[in-house]
Amino acid sequence: MYSDVSSCNTYNYGDALYWDARYVQEAESFDWYQRYASLRPFVRRYIPTSSRVLMVGCGNALMSEDMVDDGYENIMNVDISSVAIDLMRRKYEHMPQLNYMEMDVRDMSFFPDESFDAVIDKGTLDSLMCGGDAPISAARMLGEVSRLLKPGGIYMLITYGDPKVRMPHLTRSIYSWEIVLYAIPRPGFKKPAGSSSNSHLEPVPITETGLLPADFVLDDPDSHFIYVCKKMDETTDPSNISSHPLIADAS
Repeated sequence: MYSDVSSCNTYNYGDALYWDARYVQEAESFDWYQRYASLRPFVRRYIPTSSRVLMVGCGNALMSEDMVDDGYENIMNVDISSVAIDLMRRKYEHMPQLNYMEMDVRDMSFFPDESFDAVIDKGTLDSLMCGGDAPISAARMLGEVSRLLKPGGIYMLITYGDPKVRMPHLTRSIYSWEIVLYAIPRPGFKKPAGSSSNSHLEPVPITETGLLPADFVLDDPDSHFIYVCKKMDETTDPSNISSHPLIADAS
């Protein structure tokens, strides 16, 4: 399990100093990969609005605000950057559904075991995969995510990482996660005229080894992937995690 060398540049995305400097220079809100409107069908299908949600690596994104506007009631946002957290606390001091804490996702021992119904990660694992000691950092973060999830809880990972580079981290037996995979085109992607397409609301097939089938073709070669990981225990029925197509968001 290696770092994402081909997808990284020279920045250490796992370093708080890098992010502090970036948020000082770029105070305007920014959402990695996808906005909530694109992710809403997946979030609403797997995470009830009454859930206690942990947003890891929240940065200065609008995702949590958009979720509150959509009815979510309790979102704890954490980030390694004190600059981002201070900015977001001031911005949302009027919104009691949102809380913000400076925290390294590799050590979230402030929270007791099984504290959350859902954890949402939009680019944070990817950042660690570009940092030093990537496999160790990834294992520490995912171990904390697993510890914090209640049985039956959902870890939703939005990432550029295809199954070849993400499944080795997610399928470790210690996590006991049942995984459903989706692929969603980049914002603004246009399919070539006359080409057939897959619905991004349908789960992507994966082989027994956790890879994409050899004959499966993504509409967008640079699609983002959504891994819906459900924490299992002895009493959890794997059939309860839906692998059926989602309904398009008509709002």
